[in-house]
Order: sequence, then C-alpha cells, then structure tokens
Amino acid sequence: MSKLVSFAALLLLLAAPALAQNKARQYGIGHIATPAEIAGWDIDVRPDGQGAPPGHGSVKDGEKIYMDKCAACHGEFGESAGRWPQLAQGKGTLASGNPVKTVGSYFPYLSSVFDYVRRAMPFGDAESLTNDELYAVVAYVLNLNDIVDDKFVLSKETWAQVKMPNANGFYDDDRDKTEKAFWNAKPCMENCRAPVKITGHAEAVDVTPDDKGKKQGVE
Repeated sequence: MSKLVSFAALLLLLAAPALAQNKARQYGIGHIATPAEIAGWDIDVRPDGQGAPPGHGSVKDGEKIYMDKCAACHGEFGESAGRWPQLAQGKGTLASGNPVKTVGSYFPYLSSVFDYVRRAMPFGDAESLTNDELYAVVAYVLNLNDIVDDKFVLSKETWAQVKMPNANGFYDDDRDKTEKAFWNAKPCMENCRAPVKITGHAEAVDVTPDDKGKKQGVE
C-alpha cells in the first residue's frame, strides 16, 4: 500500500510543472482593455470609408482651420512654406525627373490622406482636431487639388463621391512573375568570385609620378 501511495505522489510531483505551465501567469500589472480603450486605438479607415468616424466638414469651414493650423508650414495654397511638404498640384510630374508627390498627384486613396491628417497633424499637436474639423480640413485640401468643388461637404456618407486622380497609379507587387526570368534556382553560395588577375602596373605604362621631377601647382 505504501508503495502505491509513494508512486501516486511521484506522479503528482512530475505533473506539477505541466499544470503550472497551463495556468495563465499573473504579473500583477495592467488590466484587460476596455471597449473604450480599444476604440481609441482602432481608428484606421479603409479605402472604401469603412471605419470613418461620425461627423462632417465643408470646404468652407476647412479653409479657416487650414489657415489657422496648417498654412504656416504647407503654404496658403498647399504650395509648401520652406522645407515643409507640398500638398497641392504636381499633376503629371510623377513620370518626370522631378516628381512632385502631393495629395492630388500621388495619393491613391482618400483614406491615405484622412488617416495621416488624423494621426499626425497639426504638427506638434497631433490628434487635436475634432471629427468635424478633420473632415473639413481634408475637404479643403481636396479642394486645393481640384478634386472636389467649393461647396463639397465631406462625411462618411459622401466618402465614395471622392475620386482620387492617382487611384490607378498603384498595383500589387508582381515581381514573382515579371522578374522570374532573372531568378537563379541554384545560386552560388561560396567561392563565387572569379580569381583576380593583375594585368598591368602603373609604372609600366608610365603614369606613376616621378618624385625627382619638378613640382607643379601652387605651393
């Protein structure tokens, strides 16, 4: 009987580490995120407008906000002030030697503009804009790029009306097909460099400076 008890105790002792691993560890810090906390981080918006917050803003209202909080860096017409990024115009320059990447010439989706402004602007005071201010200032930037008219009001409901000029300028990475011909199924992994052979010396072709010659230039 005593052998049976001892054997059972041994089994429990061996199983204890496994039971401890299966139990969730408690570190005594933090707490389970609340729905409100998750909502504060979950602010991404999809290209089709899914995830856009409630609210609305007109081009007219956006002009004042832009002048107060954006123009000092980006210029009154989005032309850039100093070294800050240009926001407007630049159409037809992407294929040139000096492409100008702006909201109108480069951005493929309205959500790209909206999300960036929402998270990072105004510079030094990010995420300070209300939803209505955010919609308004983005509407004004769209207007600077001749994407919407002066009376346009941006909201989740009018999102689909915005057609970005460069929406078709991006495509999926297709290198697995277009560059497949360049791939080597058995790439060299060692001793890949051909032997180096010296074919001539500077002295033999008379290009080595003569120390005994007369010095030239200004001393």
